[in-house]
Amino acid sequence: MKKPYTARHLFVMLTLIAIMLFAAACGGNNDTGNAAKETQAAPESSNQAAESGGEKEAPAAEPSGEAGASGGKKTGGDVVVIIPQDLDFLDPHLAVAAGTNEVLFNIFEGLLKPNEKGELYPAVAESYEVSPDGLTYTFKLRGGVKFHNGNPVTAEDVKYSYSRMAGIGAEKPLQPQYAGIASVDAPDASTVVIKLKQNDSSFLTALTGAIIPNGYEDGNKNPIGTGPFKFKAYLPGQKLSVEKFADYYVKDVPSLDQVEFRIITDPEASLLALKSGEADIYPRIGTERLEELGDAFNAVSGPQNLVQLVTFNIAKKPFDDIKVRQAINYAVNKDEIIEGVAIGKGTKLGSNLSPVLAKYYQPGLEDLYATDIEKAKSLLAEAGYPDGFETTLSVPSIYQFHVDTAQVIAQQLAQIGVKVNIEPVEWAVWLERIYKGRDYETTIIGLDGKLDPNQILSKYLSDADNNFFNYKNADFDATLKSAVTEIDDAKRVELYKKAQTILAQDAAAIYIMDPNLNVALAKNLAGYKQYPLYVQDLSTVYFTE
Repeated sequence: MKKPYTARHLFVMLTLIAIMLFAAACGGNNDTGNAAKETQAAPESSNQAAESGGEKEAPAAEPSGEAGASGGKKTGGDVVVIIPQDLDFLDPHLAVAAGTNEVLFNIFEGLLKPNEKGELYPAVAESYEVSPDGLTYTFKLRGGVKFHNGNPVTAEDVKYSYSRMAGIGAEKPLQPQYAGIASVDAPDASTVVIKLKQNDSSFLTALTGAIIPNGYEDGNKNPIGTGPFKFKAYLPGQKLSVEKFADYYVKDVPSLDQVEFRIITDPEASLLALKSGEADIYPRIGTERLEELGDAFNAVSGPQNLVQLVTFNIAKKPFDDIKVRQAINYAVNKDEIIEGVAIGKGTKLGSNLSPVLAKYYQPGLEDLYATDIEKAKSLLAEAGYPDGFETTLSVPSIYQFHVDTAQVIAQQLAQIGVKVNIEPVEWAVWLERIYKGRDYETTIIGLDGKLDPNQILSKYLSDADNNFFNYKNADFDATLKSAVTEIDDAKRVELYKKAQTILAQDAAAIYIMDPNLNVALAKNLAGYKQYPLYVQDLSTVYFTE
């Protein structure tokens, strides 16, 4: 039996799934849309680490991307945070929009959770052991953890939660990252045993998934979790409010009494709310707007592990032809988009992975389709479209960043005879018709990053429920599936890089950039941290004297 990973000795095998992350610097950003699931983050203060097969010391985690202010810390107070979209579900197991999960992040926790560097730490779990064959995970639960209804968390709650997400006893999993779970057992009140169907190098990151009470069926009206804030109220289209959970197991967390996530879909209205003091935090504020605020507000900015892309519905003509997809890639000038729309605050991409995940990122793909109008025209002619064609680019209207990007792309594609009709789409419609229904020609969106490359790239698997691109490539499928089960770390890294290369060579989409995340905060707020995930962690935010 391997030595247990404990709250005091844990780096959670992130040498296997490690990511080299950023220290955020002040600058700019743009509001970006997203349609994927998120993980959870925590204020865990452990500064020790252990790897599979032995223990070793690790330095204390340094703050990353944190906004500060002069003056001492004040306990209490209420904060209003601006969000641009409504929530799709309050039940964390059903939510698919990253904009939803950035809010639910404050309410729910899993067995593990990441800090702002993306390192996994114990949350509801206190320690765990992994069997030598990598198929059995045994967790010991942390004592004293309570749900927001006051009930203690037991192994049966954990069993119910992960069995539900894995679809055990149902037709299919609620979330694809749990499909590899064969069984979840609770031999006693503080022990959970999870068995996998096959070795899965990315499985630990799935254990950030939300734990809810056993058998609880009212989660979409009154969500109950174990996080630092508990649900207070929700007014569809207006706001979601949370309040401090006094029985949270981490001492002196959170500092704030209440947080209101106010839904303001118009960027100008959002800016006015911030300037007037009606709102305190404006995440994903546009670069120009952030610069306009000057020194009147605190600011945080940095890469966010997000991929902005134009996706093709490959099941529809003419996008089923690789030459058409390649032609469009050659016609799009990413540098022009980054400079014009992101005001230079973005990292050019060539596949569906950001260099924030430095270990797994395949460099060089960003220039695979260096802008070449003549080559684009030639490829279109070879595909049977010498005079171009007409298409519709559907854009979620709540994200001005994507709307602006779409306008630039329409101008660029006009140079090769492709007429682009921009279709503004309401967010709820985008999720239902485009993301779930796959009823579109092209669309533009931001896909959020994860802590493990498999969770990012798996949406391109031929049989993935969230493969809204309708992308199919047997070589890609085999490569990615091999990466998940590969034990040798170096070989696994190369397989992930190969998978990215396949996507780029197939022109599966137009991969544009990882736009910087900008956040503007009131001058008397401090403690805000950026994560390599699409989240808003209010547990560390506090008012200053």
